[in-house]
Order: sequence, then structure tokens, then C-alpha cells
Amino acid sequence: MEEAMAFGSFGQNLVPISDLHPNSARPCVAGVVIGKTDAKGFPDRKNIGTERFTFTFTIRDCPTYFINVVTWGREDYVRGLSNSFRIGDCVIIENPLVQTKDLEKEERFSPSTSSSYKLLVSENFSTVKLCYALEVETRLLSLLHLPVKDHQDYYSLGDIVHNGQSLNGCLINILASVKSVGEQKNFTTADKRKGQRCEVKLFDETVPSFLMNCWDNESIQLAQTWVPRETVLFIADVRVNFDHFRNSMTATVIAKTIITTNPDTKEANLLFNFAKDYEENYDEAAEQINELINLHSIVDVFTVQQLKNKMIDHGGKSEPIYGIVYAYITLFNIDSDNLKIIKAKCGRCRFLIDAGSNVCTNPSCSFGTMNSSNIITNFDFWVDVSDHTGTLRSCNLTGNTAEKTLGYTIDEFCCLTEEQKTSLKWNFLLERCKIYLKLVPSGNARNGIRTNMLSCKIADPEEASQTLSSIAISGNTCCL
Repeated sequence: MEEAMAFGSFGQNLVPISDLHPNSARPCVAGVVIGKTDAKGFPDRKNIGTERFTFTFTIRDCPTYFINVVTWGREDYVRGLSNSFRIGDCVIIENPLVQTKDLEKEERFSPSTSSSYKLLVSENFSTVKLCYALEVETRLLSLLHLPVKDHQDYYSLGDIVHNGQSLNGCLINILASVKSVGEQKNFTTADKRKGQRCEVKLFDETVPSFLMNCWDNESIQLAQTWVPRETVLFIADVRVNFDHFRNSMTATVIAKTIITTNPDTKEANLLFNFAKDYEENYDEAAEQINELINLHSIVDVFTVQQLKNKMIDHGGKSEPIYGIVYAYITLFNIDSDNLKIIKAKCGRCRFLIDAGSNVCTNPSCSFGTMNSSNIITNFDFWVDVSDHTGTLRSCNLTGNTAEKTLGYTIDEFCCLTEEQKTSLKWNFLLERCKIYLKLVPSGNARNGIRTNMLSCKIADPEEASQTLSSIAISGNTCCL
């Protein structure tokens, strides 16, 4: 790409996006790139057997106006141009063709823009240059923090979870903070096409963890710049779907999506302050509340040692490992003080409530002193799981999984006598259980691995015997 170090003699000829029209003669437009798609190839109808390539990007030159720019041409030209700038760069476009956009057709797959037109960039007639004119660049870069939609028109993550499948397939706006950014995972489809994926975990005051998927290089590269707990996003026109595997709602970045990083709005600033005070380990297991895994999709059986080896081979990757073990619970202190196994949390921000003062421990929370309507109580305690190969220590048993395991709600459990709790405890200590687990690397966990129990039931003896025999026959090789 050519570089425009300064506007020079053509600075006075810049045309604002608001003034563009199809009769504009050789316009020159400057803007900051706020959205961009990957370059893709399509069969060329005029030259059978060849492909034409294209990509779209969106530029903005003032708070009100932004426009889509479409590039077509040879693969070398299109890929070269696409690789020469990123979202957040300032560019100057010389001699684009101004066309009236087809709202119904084009905005199905491209960002909705305030301009009635689109720009076409061609190899033979147009140029795109990086802009380094300090005055113009400073003015344009300030636009990166302005959402492209009404800054109050968004769903909280709690709204999405609450509405559930009624929002399936909808395009919505989301305001959320970044909890974590996964690494890029490459794959090849059945028809030999290469692809990539990156998982981003979001959170806000209402939900501790919500998954957003990025499938294209541009959004993945943008995601790599986000700092967990220090980045707030206004995500315009993101698609939300019900994920049957996770049994929860998730979001997907698509070609229409435009993401504003750290938007300059009151709502975003409040969320930023909340995120700064967010304690990563305050409720890590609470992800299970909104990410209930479909147990039927988990079929791989391990011994305890095989699971440990699997995590070592995993190399600290953020993606979880799911598996089944047939094992005994060897630490199960449900007959201790109720305060050690039942946690009280704020209904607004999910932080722990101080038992002595009955006040939310989150300094940014506005609830202050709690009453019963503001409090959420959940089982939340540690257990150890052991078989003939070793022990998984500090497995977290929480929420609905704990209630199903124990066979009691919190209120029912609190009514049990100490003798009844001890009897219940020994029912598990003496029996082999079929346990579904989720393991994730975590620097905050006691042994570097956060292990959540997804299900725990007394195992069928015949099923356990047959399964463990098959593992023994296969040696130390796990069935994955």
C-alpha cells in the first residue's frame, strides 16, 4: 500500500462522506476503518474456471456518517490490499466509484451504514493509502470510541440469558466486558476449506460468563488486542443463537457486526469500573449456571491419571477438557458448617456476601446491605475424586449439580440433622460414582486446574465394570 505521509496538495479536495453522491467526480475520501471482512473468492462468470476476489471495509469520518467500501479484483491485488491495513487504521481512498446501495440486498451481509451510498474500489482506477497526517489522524481516531448504534440500544447479557431461545437467530447489540480471549484454532472442513475460530468470554453485572465466537481473521486479530477486565465492547449487529451443546445462548461475530472498543459512553464507563473490581476467582464455577453442558455429548471415559496426563498434554490451553470417570468421592465434608458448603451471593453482581456484615463484597455494587430478595444462595464446595490411579483434588461441586447429587434443595438440606448429613456423606464415600467433569487451566486454582463436576451419580456396577475393563485392555491410552 502507498503511504500518504501528509495530505499535501490534495488535502483541500477531501470530500466528506456526507457530501458523496453518484455524480462525485474523482472524489478523495479519508476515514478510520471501523469494520472489515476477510478477502474471499467467487467464480468469475465472465472467465469460466477463474475466480474474482473481494472484501468489504467500513470507514467513518465524523460521528454521524460512515460508509461501506467494496473492493473487487485479482486475488493478488485484493489480498495485498486487505493485508495492508487493519481495523483502527486511518486511510485515504482516491477515485472510488460512488454507487447507491441496495438496502435490502447489501445490508443483509454488510454493516448497516448512515450513508445512502457505497464506494467501489478497483485496481485500475482507485488507490487506498494509509493516512499519517497528524491533525486528520487524531480527529479520525477519536471516532473509534463512538458506537455506530444508539449507545442505549443494547441487551445486557442477563437479558439474553433470560429471553433464551426467543432471541435465537436475532441480530442485536450487546454491551459487555471482556473476561478472556482464547487462542486461534485452525481447522480444515470436509471440502478442504481452511477455517479458524476464536472463543471470547464476555461478562457484565448480570452474567459472569457468556461465549462469543469469532470465525474470521479480522475479528480474531481485533480480539487479540483486547485486555481482559480492561476492555469494554459495544457490539453492534451480533447474531445470538441457542447452542444445543452448551444448552445456552451464545453470540457470533458476522460480516454485519461492528465492534466498538471501550466506547465513550456513560454506560460503558460504569461497566468498565465494575470490570476493574471484578475478582476472577469470585465465582468461576458460576459459568455452569449459564453454560449447562449437554451430558449426552460427553462420551470419553478416563482414569484419574489419564485426565491428569491429558491436561499436561493440553499445554495450558484455555479450552476445557470434558470426560467421565468411574471413581470414589474421598473428600465430601457435607456434614461440616453450612457456611462452608453454601455460599450467599449478591443477586446483582454475583460477588460473595460477607457473612458478618451481610454486605456485598464488591465495592462497586450499589446494593449495599442485603435483604433476602437480593441474595442468591448456592451449594459451592470442594470434593476429592479418587480411583486406583490417583486423586483429583479440589473438584468444585456447585448449584443445581450439587442439588441433584445430594438429592436435596438448599432449604431441605439445611433441615437435615447432623446424623442425616453424615449418613448421606457415607453413601457416596462407600460407592463408586459415575462422574462427569470439566477441566480448565486456571492460575487461581489450587493445583493450576479448575475442575467442575457436571454430574455425579452412584454408578451402575455392571456398566462400571465393563467400562473399566475396556480401559484396562487398552492400556494407558485414553479413548479420545
